[in-house]
Amino acid sequence: MRRPIAIEDLALSLPPKARLIGIDLGSKTIGLAISDVERRIASPLRTLPRDAFAANAETLTAIFSEHDIAGIVLGLPLDLNGRDNPRAQSTRAFARNLSMHTSLPIVLWDERFSTAVVTRSLIANDVSRARRAQIVDKMAAAYILQGALDRLGGLIRPQTGHP
Repeated sequence: MRRPIAIEDLALSLPPKARLIGIDLGSKTIGLAISDVERRIASPLRTLPRDAFAANAETLTAIFSEHDIAGIVLGLPLDLNGRDNPRAQSTRAFARNLSMHTSLPIVLWDERFSTAVVTRSLIANDVSRARRAQIVDKMAAAYILQGALDRLGGLIRPQTGHP
């Protein structure tokens, strides 16, 4: 079992062109987002129903393979003070269990406000309640992944050949 790694360690381990996947773990659904190979833009991918862990792990590992994923960014729902709570502990357990099904590195990314930000944005854009329910988790996954991509972009300096 591998432990989640820091975003800085992920930056050092990634090949030059490779996709990341963002995961927003909800109580009823799992939102997924994917990056482009240059890791600049996160796009919503899909929403999965939250099933028994073994079934979700099988589906997720198939998606990782299908999209040639190099790393996982899993949203960590800390409380407003940045501390663990039961949902964060459940997410950490999910990460530990998932690490037994894949060799991909997993980063836990603070997602305290992701669903709220995405929901406000959807409301502001007059998206119906029913439609919001269908897409909020994959949109939140994209928000989480974009935050990690922005941080990665700040860590990785392009090789210019100049000191």
